[in-house]
Amino acid sequence: MSHRSRGTATVALAVAAALSLAACGTGSSESGQERGASAETGAGAKDSKSVAKGGKDFADAAEKTAALGTDAKPGQWPRTIKHAMGSTEIKAQPKRVVVLDVGELDNVVSLGVKPVGLAPTEGSPELPSYLKKDAGTPKNVGTINSLNLEAIAALKPDLILGSQLRAANSYDELSQIAPTVFSIRPGFTWKENYLLNAAALDKTAQAKANLAAYEKKAQALGDKLGTNKPTVSMVRYLPDGVIRLYANASFIGTILKDVGIPRPKNQDIMDLAAEVSAENIDQADADYIFTGVYGDANATDKSKAQANPLWKNLKAVKDGRAYVVPDETWYLGLGVTAANEVLDDLQKHLTA
Repeated sequence: MSHRSRGTATVALAVAAALSLAACGTGSSESGQERGASAETGAGAKDSKSVAKGGKDFADAAEKTAALGTDAKPGQWPRTIKHAMGSTEIKAQPKRVVVLDVGELDNVVSLGVKPVGLAPTEGSPELPSYLKKDAGTPKNVGTINSLNLEAIAALKPDLILGSQLRAANSYDELSQIAPTVFSIRPGFTWKENYLLNAAALDKTAQAKANLAAYEKKAQALGDKLGTNKPTVSMVRYLPDGVIRLYANASFIGTILKDVGIPRPKNQDIMDLAAEVSAENIDQADADYIFTGVYGDANATDKSKAQANPLWKNLKAVKDGRAYVVPDETWYLGLGVTAANEVLDDLQKHLTA
């Protein structure tokens, strides 16, 4: 759907219609459970379920995202951006940007843009600490799973950045507020998403340079670790007893692959994660174990799992090679700034 300029009354009607919906967001994705509830928005609409974990369009999301973007030359306005929900025309350089997830936040801040609005994740409902210095003071516009469309409209944005997975069912209303560009999904598609966001901001050259610097840093770490690299297991505790061993089709999975770090067989799969219980936590075995917690640790099975003798007898645990890492960068960051922070942590722990 191409963005067309509409009057204030039309926007007000769109927001009112959106607020009448029972829920404005989709099921949470990599940052949470990735329930991925279907969220159709009328004829020809795209839902979020197909691109969620286990969905038919999950595996090739990165390849499809790489085909999106613009043919516009640097400095050319207006420009049309092909994205997950169709095509959107952006008439001039955006100055008031609203981001609907931490990945988009990381992306725009790394490109020198201070967004006017942010929808944070429920598991970390504040501005991430690693971005505070450069992000300015964006207004809260709900959360990734419950957008406040009225608050978004009040900010008078000239660009909204989000994803099909997060907010497919709010796309029509959002696009009546401002030009809206959606990636397919966050997570292992983070590099492709970065270039899509950069295309909408006319900052493609800067984004490519930032990615090249990250890749050089990852390669250097891989070279330093040598040919006999240790295996790494990624354990994340989520609410309701969910314990995930993150696999290749995840943000952290792509970083480990870029460094050339091998994974245990049960995590060396083209999926977001494998799930285990506190009772079989020994499946997290590897040379090094890195753990994260989504939200309140007391709402998870972390204590139960780590009280299990199977956990205490893991070689990495006994040898002091099981580390707690920041969830906000390793799992929620989903952008180049977070990826560089992860590389720093890996260097510190793996080369000590």
